[in-house]
Amino acid sequence: MPTLTGIAHVTLSVRDRDDSVEFYCDVLGFREYETTDDSRWFRTTCHHPCGLLLCLTQHRDRFNARFDHRHTGLDHLAFAVASLEELERWEERLDAFEVEHTPIMRRDHGALLMFEDPDGIQLELFCPALSVD
Repeated sequence: MPTLTGIAHVTLSVRDRDDSVEFYCDVLGFREYETTDDSRWFRTTCHHPCGLLLCLTQHRDRFNARFDHRHTGLDHLAFAVASLEELERWEERLDAFEVEHTPIMRRDHGALLMFEDPDGIQLELFCPALSVD
């Protein structure tokens, strides 16, 4: 079987590209990498120090429905953190930016907290169980 080496990038459809770029850069530490506006969309690709490329696309037809994880497609996007201590630091950062979030929840497979971006896309910060002990 051919080999997959990881996820190359994630593209999210957003209602307002500029609001989303501000959120992902200010709150989560992404940096703007490339902006492309064409006849179909406004798109900004952001890069995170962990290596992830995130494309934020606002379609020109201005579909303005809020994200709903119950529809076919993306349920949520989870970002990995290295330890429970790091997860706690992220909780403090979300508080500082006044981003509503769940409390840290411990599960058999790890610890996590969830929050939403400006479009209601569910985001998760996740620490695997091996790092929680």
